[in-house]
Amino acid sequence: MKTQLTKAEEQIMQVLWDLQETSVKDVIDKLPEPKPAYNTVSTIIRILETKEFVGHKQVGRGYLYYPIIDKETYSNQSLHKLMNGYFDGSFKSLVSFFVKENKMDVAELESILKEVNKVK
Repeated sequence: MKTQLTKAEEQIMQVLWDLQETSVKDVIDKLPEPKPAYNTVSTIIRILETKEFVGHKQVGRGYLYYPIIDKETYSNQSLHKLMNGYFDGSFKSLVSFFVKENKMDVAELESILKEVNKVK
């Protein structure tokens, strides 16, 4: 991943990941109120294309946009950036922080451990 996304870019990407292939109008329809202007969404999508997160294909006189980077890849890389930037690359420190700050109970921790053990 070459770059992090802004909040607005992430919001657009969430819609693109959900719809997979869509028009600017359909992206706007999926966004919460107040809806951004068509030109605003179109500009953000073009920026996402420049950042190589989004591709497009021409259909008639319009375009359909689709994600190039999948959500799992972006999430994984964002989490690693967070972990490296704030927790010295320590997954243990990251989890410990969330346990303390979110006051997780034993059942939630056991559930997480079960998921981790499934992956191993």
